[in-house]
Amino acid sequence: MSKPLSQRHRIEVEFDGGPFAGWQRQDNAPSVQQVIEEAAEHFAGGPCACYGAGRTDAGVHALAMTAHLDLPKAVDAFTVQNALNALMRPHPIAIIRAAPVGDDFHARFSCIERRYLYRLVTRRSPLALERGKAWRVPLILDVEAMRHGAAHLLGLQDFTTFRSVHCQAQTAVKTLTDIVIETDDERIDIRLRAPSFLHNQVRSIVGTLERVAAGRWSPDDVRSALEAKDRSRCGPVAPAHGLYFDQAIYPEPGASPERDSPS
Repeated sequence: MSKPLSQRHRIEVEFDGGPFAGWQRQDNAPSVQQVIEEAAEHFAGGPCACYGAGRTDAGVHALAMTAHLDLPKAVDAFTVQNALNALMRPHPIAIIRAAPVGDDFHARFSCIERRYLYRLVTRRSPLALERGKAWRVPLILDVEAMRHGAAHLLGLQDFTTFRSVHCQAQTAVKTLTDIVIETDDERIDIRLRAPSFLHNQVRSIVGTLERVAAGRWSPDDVRSALEAKDRSRCGPVAPAHGLYFDQAIYPEPGASPERDSPS
């Protein structure tokens, strides 16, 4: 039996954020959304709209950004994936999966959890293979101190200290579900999960935890900064090139759990 044709497709997008001003369309700068929509319009023959699960900053990467793509005509998923990948060359964007979905699926508003990865590499030598893909910190970092500091940020909190002054979210109160810090020789991977995130929240948290790991802050200083609800009390914001949108999570069919307002 042939697969049904669809005008809305769920796509999973991998991209190198280096050349882009972020996911969302900009007036005077290239974006991932723009490249996808223009490629889709080329093969579909009409206006197309693509909406992502999140809005990444300039320079931030994605391992699997979920998006939905609305086409002006019914097209099979195989054609969507292959046509987009062919037409987006040489941009560093790839559609790694595509599937038809109903009009009730929305990549942003249907999402119940977003997952980010932040990657640090602790070495004095420059990065050759991971240049632009990780934050190089030329220090020995205390990962256990970092974990103790991170523990203060879990749960429902007011993250005013860790949000950008340009953040447009209606409230700074968010639920940080988990922070897992993994190590492999020189590499430190920080994985964060939440229903939604504030603008610059992940990078602000990572920059603060790096200060703890470097011995400049104590773990309890993280709690004090959080409780201050004052942006000036935040540590330095970690660079964008170490951050990856990792995964978007959606409810099982028929489920309707509570969630934060989308970021």
